[in-house]
Amino acid sequence: MIQIDRLGIFLSKPIAVLLVIIYLIQSGLLVYLIKDKFDLEKQITFQQKRISELEEKLQIFKAIDDFQIGFNDDEIGRVTDVIYSESQKYHYDPMFVLAIILTESSFKRGQVSHKGARGLMQVIPFVGKDLADRTGIEWDGSQTLFEPETNIKLGTLHLFEQILKFGDIKKALLAYNMGETRVRGLIRQNQPLPRGYLNKVMEHYKMLKETYKV
Repeated sequence: MIQIDRLGIFLSKPIAVLLVIIYLIQSGLLVYLIKDKFDLEKQITFQQKRISELEEKLQIFKAIDDFQIGFNDDEIGRVTDVIYSESQKYHYDPMFVLAIILTESSFKRGQVSHKGARGLMQVIPFVGKDLADRTGIEWDGSQTLFEPETNIKLGTLHLFEQILKFGDIKKALLAYNMGETRVRGLIRQNQPLPRGYLNKVMEHYKMLKETYKV
């Protein structure tokens, strides 16, 4: 009887070890499958995000191509990228940025207003220089504003700063177009703010959203 008990103990040890090994293998396999599933889901999410990004960029490219005057395909591609990236940075709808550009310059290369504003987003040179100096963007005189990518970076930043100052997108847009001092003066005098510019931007925005859907 004692020998049988000893034999049982002797046999149970290898079996226990084997069971532990099987358990470890199963656990390892489960961990691998969970990690593999997680990695797969992460890859799928990344690819879906990438597809969505490319679809949005394609619509931006189409819109620019339809309205631009004086740009080649390579330039349109670079402008598409900068509009997308700056919109991501400041949480703009890219079509909203395009609406401002259409209102300001009709997307025409080399535009200069009667007040001296330049480029796609019609940035005043002294404003552009101040923004460039504060953000480390290379400034080579007012001609810098005719570089589409730089102009858009400065223009979107200028609008963002106006939004922070006024806490209101409509007032910020007016300040972008008319100047901060003039808008504050109208507010202090309790004068009605002009609607013409705002209406044009919103009309362009509505048209772009309806035409170039992602």
